Amino acid sequence: MDRRHFLTLGCSAAAFPLLTPVAFAAAPWDQRLVVIILRGAMDGLDVVRPVGDPALTRLRPGLLQVPSLPLDDFWGLHPGLADLMPLWRAGQMGFVHAVSTPYRDRRSHFDGQDILEAGTPDLPPASARDGWLNRLAAAVPGVTADTAWAIGREEMLVLRGPAPVSRWSPEARLRLSPATERLLELVQHDDPLFRDATVAALETVADLAADGQARTGGGHVQLADFAASRLRDDARIASFSLGGWDTHARQGPALTGALGRLAQVILVLQAGLGPVWGQTAVLCLTEFGRTARENGSDGTDHGTGGAAILCGGAVRGGRVVADWPGLGDGQLYADRDLWPTRDVRAHAAWIMRAMTGLDPTVLSSLVFPGLDMGADPGLTL
Repeated sequence: MDRRHFLTLGCSAAAFPLLTPVAFAAAPWDQRLVVIILRGAMDGLDVVRPVGDPALTRLRPGLLQVPSLPLDDFWGLHPGLADLMPLWRAGQMGFVHAVSTPYRDRRSHFDGQDILEAGTPDLPPASARDGWLNRLAAAVPGVTADTAWAIGREEMLVLRGPAPVSRWSPEARLRLSPATERLLELVQHDDPLFRDATVAALETVADLAADGQARTGGGHVQLADFAASRLRDDARIASFSLGGWDTHARQGPALTGALGRLAQVILVLQAGLGPVWGQTAVLCLTEFGRTARENGSDGTDHGTGGAAILCGGAVRGGRVVADWPGLGDGQLYADRDLWPTRDVRAHAAWIMRAMTGLDPTVLSSLVFPGLDMGADPGLTL
């Protein structure tokens, strides 16, 4: 038995890019909001590269060997998102950079994701955890739910709460329970050999799964296609997650693959929504960024500040919105991470303000408790 087949047998159930439910809520407004959680901590510094910052080359000599697509004189885009460049040129894709949730220093995926989806300054007790998209739905009179689907995996925390929502997830032959996903992630972090083996297994099983799902384009495409079908009708809010963003080792191929899947998702949403795309904002968020310096395994480790991706016909794109802190000596958070200069929840709140018309005081007290929204960054048309 060769190594490739051994890894497939040992890790195949754990390794396929993780499928999670799509959750929807119908709402009495015309705009559509899609929130995609990028689980694993996307490296914003590699996706949207500050190539005009002279410190970047010193911090990331290996990762920058993959050439950037120019966005402007300061910013470059990872080529994994090349298929979305027409959206950038059309002003329908943009980015916010040097952002994070209030989560600091512990750098746990589990807590970071829970805080991101809860939308709170700190991790609330498990018994009291609801999500900011559910609180948004609860704040709008007349919200109703679609018919409920509960197939497989657990609900998204971002839509958990008292407001009515519907849930659905596609069938998948290669799937883990959420508890097993977290156990695998925890075990592999501090063991480079096992971590590399897991990455290889991910690639092996992704290849096998791609063969078996060629007709549908893969589970991530199913998520986007189903989301678009519902958003064309009564649904106004959709949320799902994509895995594969934890790039401790061999970040080049791992991030390229994850970005390629995300690009497919965005383009399927665009095509499936048709004329409704012009009323849609897609907000892609991750639990935290990654270290400014690359590590010895051709990857990056858990960090703080990062980036969020915005797409849609309702987005004022073609730009990177950032109060850039710099990457030079004395400019990094804890001398290791991109310094977050704005709360990513504020950007989400201003998008929801534009999409729903809710008063800022509702957003900063009910939807995101204790949030200082600051000035409107003008992320939507």
